[in-house]
Amino acid sequence: MKEKSKNEMDDELRPEYDLETLLKGGVRGKYAERYKAGTNLVLLAPDVAKAFPDEEAVNDALRLVIQLSKIQKRIKLQTT
Repeated sequence: MKEKSKNEMDDELRPEYDLETLLKGGVRGKYAERYKAGTNLVLLAPDVAKAFPDEEAVNDALRLVIQLSKIQKRIKLQTT
């Protein structure tokens, strides 16, 4: 029996998952610049994601939380 060459791989991928079709139009390195810049990606829970239409809304809400926590710290310092 003839052995398969190293170039021939056992293809266990289903025919409907044609990688040539699936990967067509893909952009190599699409997020490379963001990654280099040190962007943190965070997965939001589905219920939280529904509350925000886009990333700008999430960032605005988080900036507000930061401001409120700073105000709260100032109030604590003034009352002690």
